[in-house]
Amino acid sequence: MRVEVNVRKEDVSLVRGVALALSDPSRQAEARRLLRQRFVGPPGPSLKALLASAPLDGIELERSRDPGRDVDL
Repeated sequence: MRVEVNVRKEDVSLVRGVALALSDPSRQAEARRLLRQRFVGPPGPSLKALLASAPLDGIELERSRDPGRDVDL
C-alpha cells in the first residue's frame, strides 16, 4: 500500500527509515511494537462498559406509549 505524508524537510529521512523498518520482515515486528508503545494509547472502555458504570439512579428510563395523533391521508 502506498501512503503519502507531508513532513518537515529535516524529518524526511526519519519517516523513510520508519517506512523501511515497517516493510522489512526482520524489523517490522519490533518497529510496530515501538511505534504502538509510543504513539498509540491504551484502548478506552467499551460503550457497554461505560453504560454499565453510568449512575442511572433516579433517571426515568420508561417511555410512554403515546400513539401520537390521528392523521388523515
